[in-house]
Amino acid sequence: MSQPNQFSLLTQRRFAPFFWTQFLGAFNDNLFKTALVVILTFDALSWTTLSPSLITNLIPGLFILPYVVFSATAGQVADKFEKAGLTRFVKWLEVAIMSIAGLGWVTHNLWLLIVAVVGMGVHSTLFGPVKYAYLPQQLKPEELIGGNGVTEMGTFVGILLGEILGAVLIVQRPNGILFEACATIGVALLGLVASYRIPVSPAPAPDLKINWNFIAESFRNLNFSRKNRVVFQSMLGNSWFWFYGALVLAQFPVYAKDYLHGDHGVFVLLLTVFSLGVGSGSLLCERLSGGKVEIGLVPFGSIGLTLFGVDLYFASVAFTAGAGALVAGPHLGAFELMAHAGTWRILFDVLMIGMFGGFFIVPLFALIQTRCDPAHISRTIAGMNILNALFMVAAAGVAIVLLGQGLTIPQLFLVTALLNAVVALYIFSLVPEFLMRFLAWMLIHTVHRVRTIDADRIPAEGAAVLVCNHVSYVDAIVIGAASPRPIRFVMDHRIFKLPLLGWIFRTARAIPIAPAKEDPWLMEKAYVDIAQALHEGDLVCIFPEGRLTHDGEINQFKGGIAKIIERSKVPVIPMALRGLWGHLLSRNGENVFQRAFRNGLRSRLALAVGLPVPPHDVTPEGLQKQVLDLRGDWK
Repeated sequence: MSQPNQFSLLTQRRFAPFFWTQFLGAFNDNLFKTALVVILTFDALSWTTLSPSLITNLIPGLFILPYVVFSATAGQVADKFEKAGLTRFVKWLEVAIMSIAGLGWVTHNLWLLIVAVVGMGVHSTLFGPVKYAYLPQQLKPEELIGGNGVTEMGTFVGILLGEILGAVLIVQRPNGILFEACATIGVALLGLVASYRIPVSPAPAPDLKINWNFIAESFRNLNFSRKNRVVFQSMLGNSWFWFYGALVLAQFPVYAKDYLHGDHGVFVLLLTVFSLGVGSGSLLCERLSGGKVEIGLVPFGSIGLTLFGVDLYFASVAFTAGAGALVAGPHLGAFELMAHAGTWRILFDVLMIGMFGGFFIVPLFALIQTRCDPAHISRTIAGMNILNALFMVAAAGVAIVLLGQGLTIPQLFLVTALLNAVVALYIFSLVPEFLMRFLAWMLIHTVHRVRTIDADRIPAEGAAVLVCNHVSYVDAIVIGAASPRPIRFVMDHRIFKLPLLGWIFRTARAIPIAPAKEDPWLMEKAYVDIAQALHEGDLVCIFPEGRLTHDGEINQFKGGIAKIIERSKVPVIPMALRGLWGHLLSRNGENVFQRAFRNGLRSRLALAVGLPVPPHDVTPEGLQKQVLDLRGDWK
């Protein structure tokens, strides 16, 4: 089924005012912070005696410190109060904070500006749980990936434009500081105006009693989230991305000045390229995921973060080796620097880090929004913000320590990229669903082109049994890729002995089964496991033929499905695979070489999903006929 374009949300009141409110907030944060970083990096002596490297790592740390202190309270407030009114309160707070910053600019008072940095951290802490809890309240499940993608794109475009304007305004002589003060106050007022158009979003827990003990509430939030393993590991993955991004981005000012020998325009160029990468990656998630929450993109994003992070180190070393003449000369502007060898490789790596970061973070946000308790979503987001804050403070601390120990900034990029590989392997080993979805996603985006027909009939929640024809050893992967949620597959126990496929199916918590004459104990255990899975609300998929087809035709459905439904009164959903007969991993008798190239490099497949059958109408014969009708003549 065709999905509406994600940008159509920008024409709808349920999304557009919220989008512009959060866009202007991200824009203003960076309009202010970037101006402060630039002035303290390139004109440090007139403001402070602290080193620029220390300042560029300290300011982000101060900005996110309120996340640690206030996130638990902010999550409770967002669950207890109506979100549109709460957003307007936050925007009024932003106007007040930017007024303090304006006073700090015009009086040349660094401490007032530091207070404003912390104040904007408080503003973002309060708005974060509202922002990500608002989306699942206003958008349909199939719109969440697109909505999150547009939101993340808007956030990073706002960051980009704020960074550019902040860096440009502050260096204007003699009125740059005045321009900066007026601009931040003006943008805060625009955000306030936009917030008054946000529609009413009722509180999910209006009777919630707020616990003002932020330490106890923080631990309670995190402990609650840990009960849902997938959600908690997704929160950790999200926080790791902010560690990675904070550590890399904080080095850009000094990296641009001391390693690329550029002026503030080069710093802006690096931020621009990175933000364009994240924005484009976030938007591409909608297309690559097929409109559903596709967490298979998360490992894909993680691989890119490591590969291009490592290459950024080698590109930086190569640039430094060939830039001897630049050291003695004046700092170059962005366009002058791009004429030098090696610059484009660095910019490409920065772009790809941003793009793969988008692939990594957007599905994680959507997964958290769809899998956590709806009445606890703001507090879950608040818990994630606490983790984000801790990871970002840790990033600032790690950068300060490693740079203090003599590491260069390119070496810091390398260490971060390698750490990303270690952390990713750890998270994906704890939650194998990520790797399973990645393998499925790769299969249907490289080897095959898969079209789904009425895939929305697969229920997004609740127990059900899926039945399908059995054509090849990759049937389960194709079906799993089309489902919006994990499926427990019932598989012949012999498949579990195959080297790669066995690991995949064990990782996916598939249920092994054997014929009664071969292993009656294992068969009975399989039925017990199926009943338990359905009792817990899972999707279970069985292949009622009991074996792979030898001729492409559908074999007789056995009576196991009736036994399952007798124990668990759940609906049964018939499905049919089309186009897999002749696959390398089917039992087609043709020559392997012929099978490999008969359908070209990317063979066409289809999965057709039928209407749910009530449990009292389920019979093996009736299901076999429905599956045959769904498949048609295309084997």
